[in-house]
Amino acid sequence: MTEAEEAARHWGGTDLRELRNRENAVYAMRLPDGRRAALRLHRMGYQGADAIRSELWLCAALAERGLPVPAPITTTSGETLPQLSTRRHASAIGWIAGEPFGEAGVPLPGPPAAQQARHRALGRLLAEIHTATDSLTLPASFTRPRWDIDGLVGETPFWGRFWEHPQLSPDAAATLRRARAFLRDRLTDHARTAPLAPIHADVLRENILVSDHLSLIDFDDSGIGFRLYDLGTVLSQDLYEPQRPALQEALIDGYASLRPLDPAMVPVFTLARVLASVGWAAPRLPPEDPVHRSHIARAVMWADHVLAGGR
Repeated sequence: MTEAEEAARHWGGTDLRELRNRENAVYAMRLPDGRRAALRLHRMGYQGADAIRSELWLCAALAERGLPVPAPITTTSGETLPQLSTRRHASAIGWIAGEPFGEAGVPLPGPPAAQQARHRALGRLLAEIHTATDSLTLPASFTRPRWDIDGLVGETPFWGRFWEHPQLSPDAAATLRRARAFLRDRLTDHARTAPLAPIHADVLRENILVSDHLSLIDFDDSGIGFRLYDLGTVLSQDLYEPQRPALQEALIDGYASLRPLDPAMVPVFTLARVLASVGWAAPRLPPEDPVHRSHIARAVMWADHVLAGGR
């Protein structure tokens, strides 16, 4: 019996089909009542059991408020996070239909007007989620990663010391060190008026589903951080799009239709994300993987842009 089959038995799940295997292994499955669900086998050593339970609590709270996010499903015995014989944890969440917003490294589909409309709708959805988190009282046991100043640019950022990536050239390393110092100053100023709160922290194209509306999935990296980091993460995948400034403006406009924000900080949080991604790649991907070079090139390009005052 495979791990996925053992896990599915906790929900009476059948018709397993692997969807992806990155941080977690994710499968589609069919529940006994006919509903579809997503089965997740959580990567050992990344998020602990308490952190996963906190993620599931957050998703349940948002779903209860009518937001388009996946709600957790309990097992036939009433658990949310059973442990397998391999000591790996498993969870199941409700199925959300839709096609991905886009694909990393591939130009966005559709005409410019449609791309802008989707970004405007996404900005509004993120504002709705952030507004919902304003009303949450987190349980005492809630524990998630901190996407705060230390978590982004401290001595031990959550995704690693990006300025020490082994494939950085001396010039690139110097640029990332300057960007880190710049970010620390800007985030320190921002923190005076921007409280930390629950955020998704991984609003990438593959985690946004499009049907007659937009939905947000995969809260595996959700944590406590700055709200605008969610917008910066979206835009981190748009930096080579021909109409990047228009997409940025549309995302900001959608968000600002419900919540106030400082537009000048959005490119700064985009910088925070592209730097973090360099740190993410270093321990996870083999040295020959081209993602190292592409992430470094993107981070250096955007750091030069932002440090020069560009928006």
